[in-house]
Amino acid sequence: MPKVFIKTYGCQMNERDSEQVARMFVEGGYTVTPTEFDADAILVNTCSVRDQAEQKALGKMGIMGKLRQKKPHVVYGYMGCMAQSRGNELFQNIPHLDVVVGTQKYHKVFEYVDNILTKRMEMRMDDPSYSLTGESVCDIEEEKDSQNTIRDHVTQENQTTAFVSIMQGCNMRCSFCIVPDTRGRERGRPIADIVEECKGLVAKGVKEITLLGQIVNLYGRTEFPKVDGKSPFVQLLEAVHEVEGLERIRFTSPHPIGYRSDLVAAFTYLPKLCSHIHFPMQSGSDAILKKMRRPYKNQKFVEICENMKAARPDLAITTDIIVGFPGETEEDFQATVDTVKQLDFDNAFVFRYSKRRNTPAAEMEGQLPERVKEERNQILLKVVNEISEKKNRALVGTRQQVLCTGPSKTNKDRLMGRTSQNKIVIFDGDEQRMTGQIFDVDIEDTTGFSLYGTPVIH
Repeated sequence: MPKVFIKTYGCQMNERDSEQVARMFVEGGYTVTPTEFDADAILVNTCSVRDQAEQKALGKMGIMGKLRQKKPHVVYGYMGCMAQSRGNELFQNIPHLDVVVGTQKYHKVFEYVDNILTKRMEMRMDDPSYSLTGESVCDIEEEKDSQNTIRDHVTQENQTTAFVSIMQGCNMRCSFCIVPDTRGRERGRPIADIVEECKGLVAKGVKEITLLGQIVNLYGRTEFPKVDGKSPFVQLLEAVHEVEGLERIRFTSPHPIGYRSDLVAAFTYLPKLCSHIHFPMQSGSDAILKKMRRPYKNQKFVEICENMKAARPDLAITTDIIVGFPGETEEDFQATVDTVKQLDFDNAFVFRYSKRRNTPAAEMEGQLPERVKEERNQILLKVVNEISEKKNRALVGTRQQVLCTGPSKTNKDRLMGRTSQNKIVIFDGDEQRMTGQIFDVDIEDTTGFSLYGTPVIH
């Protein structure tokens, strides 16, 4: 039985896409292996959001190519956003590469890899010197309805959470972002198909589902009508909420442009919606937001956050922020710091601006030196961390409801779970009995980022 190794870089959508590919290999008779050293096919699912992610994917593939000396039949492939943006160019830089598959062709990966591997194995049986032959493949073409192919899962024993892809693509064209070029235009899946996928996951024991989209709250706006003043996304939330046995619903990532009153209101009558949103702000400066082509002002973003907290008082908000964008002045940066303090984010992912080729921001005047970007990055991280630690310390002595997801990632002898606000909680207990259960935990300590406590099980 051949083995496939899949390495994933980037966002949760990439993780979900890799899972779909893994499922197709399993159905095709392969075993998914956690190590590249015994694999017959090695796939890297790539990200293009930042240069660092591309360099990691290039470096990883280069290192793994050394395995070919011992195992000349191994098939090497790139998938995802970098594969989409660079295409055939990747073959020139990585001589052992066999397959490059873009973001709308994940459903073709198994076919391409298996064909090459089968040819190599057959030729090797006849003459070992032929083991490296086999056609290379580059497929980065658009494909109609490709969003509907990301629907299958490889569920693990005692799996309690799952990602469900509800759409592909993005129409926003932010000046710093390559995603519209790598993922294509917005394309939503039918509500009925998404609900059936959720039902199938719940039947396998999943208790919490995260709905994924490039801009998740703009789901279906070009394909499906509003009903009773509700957007297609809110209609979808209501439909998923009806799935019996599902305990929690999350979604990521929304955009301020699609955060209307119907979505705010949904948090008042859909109790399965978790009390957490990841809501990218990007900058607190109106001048920088305009350069970023983010079609809202800082005050509008603040207003949405305040409306959400009014709708769900225990809501936790996390965000994404870019520092060092071209032309960002000290005043612009300070406006971001001030907004972070004002909104009291539970956490924030802070990124130094990274040039992406073929994006308008890469050609803008006023590119800042790395030293300035790093300095601002550290200043803002310090502010974010102080707020996050303060919020977690305030939870010591409280009782929190937690969904147990299994062993802790850092200490397999302990269990971990998440609150509705997406806070990590570590505790002792019986893995078999508690995984997948929702129960109260008395919070007794915090390291600043994780909470520690004792389960209250009657």
